[in-house]
Amino acid sequence: MGAFLGWMAGGVACALAARAAGVWVDAGAHGRKGTPVSFVAPGAGEWELVAATGEAWPVQVDADGMGWFVLPRLEAGRTARLELRRARKTEAGGHGVRVVHGPGEARVEVGERPVFTYRTTPTDLPPGRADLSPVFRRGGYIHPVWTPSGRVVTDDYPANHRHHHGIWFAWTRVDFEGRKTDFWNMGDRKGTVEFVALDESWGGPVHGGFRSRHRQVDLTSGTRRVAMEETWMVRAFDVGAGHGLFELVVTNTCAGGVPVSLPRYRYGGIGVRGHARWNDAGQMSFLNSEGTTDRSKGDHAATVGRWALMHGPLEDGKAGGIAVLGHPGNVHAPQPQRIHPTEPFLCLAPQQAGDMELVPGRPLVSRYRFVTFDGVPDAAWVERLWRDYAEPPVVRVTER
Repeated sequence: MGAFLGWMAGGVACALAARAAGVWVDAGAHGRKGTPVSFVAPGAGEWELVAATGEAWPVQVDADGMGWFVLPRLEAGRTARLELRRARKTEAGGHGVRVVHGPGEARVEVGERPVFTYRTTPTDLPPGRADLSPVFRRGGYIHPVWTPSGRVVTDDYPANHRHHHGIWFAWTRVDFEGRKTDFWNMGDRKGTVEFVALDESWGGPVHGGFRSRHRQVDLTSGTRRVAMEETWMVRAFDVGAGHGLFELVVTNTCAGGVPVSLPRYRYGGIGVRGHARWNDAGQMSFLNSEGTTDRSKGDHAATVGRWALMHGPLEDGKAGGIAVLGHPGNVHAPQPQRIHPTEPFLCLAPQQAGDMELVPGRPLVSRYRFVTFDGVPDAAWVERLWRDYAEPPVVRVTER
């Protein structure tokens, strides 16, 4: 596709509304390929970026005024010059991202391929499971997640950890109003996480997703007390068929002006539960940015890293997996990672690094990007995707 653009605009403003603009993109020290890119858009509506070859790429403007596109390729150390203009009308193709709503769920698709399903209202318990009681029912999480070939890579309500749900978020060791509570281990009946509302969803040629609200509820006082309000912003990108890519931004705020303490603990925050087949010994492999593959001490001795992944054979015996990339702006980044020694579970757990506190007027924002893939991953490839996320190229927009 030839040389193209780059990533975050970080404060670039463009004064034009209908005229063409020049766009200069500097790849920086890292090569780029299939990279989601954003910059301050000159206005709402449909835009496109045009290379000197005449090739054009769609730009999708989000609710925050950021224009997004996908960078096909740009070599390290190179700068690309492009033109930003109003999009020309073309026939609709089979690509792009959409959100399909159904009872209790919102499924995100790229083209005709499902990427993941977000569960809203509490899901039904799996049939025939005498070990499950209604206390374990939960909404406000992502499952299933599919690889690009359509293989499910996550699990829900596993027998050995009934409170695990695909991709979910909850704090574990919590001090609230002088009481010790727990929003992660729902079976202990100290706390829970509830879905509140799906506020908006969108689709388009570059990305699609939704914004939703949850609440983390304390149950230790004899009455239900909301300790934290929580918002999710989830966005999936059309980066081609090679891999799936979506990101999650979780914002926690104090409810009712009461501070919340998060003492040091070995897990809590973002959790990822891998496929049920990986419960069998030797079926799952782990890897993180530090080259760690040994899970034998992961339940008690943490490692720290920029990203972590699980992979192995799925339901038809063919391999696939999922990686979680942590943003460098997260608290205690690079965050400690809890790696379960025998089960397909990992958690990026900032509380391992020390005490945390949520105070009124100061939200706690946690950012993650997820990659799904078929086959066996290459560590250098995952590291490149992390660099795209954490160290984006520079975009400059000027009026022509």
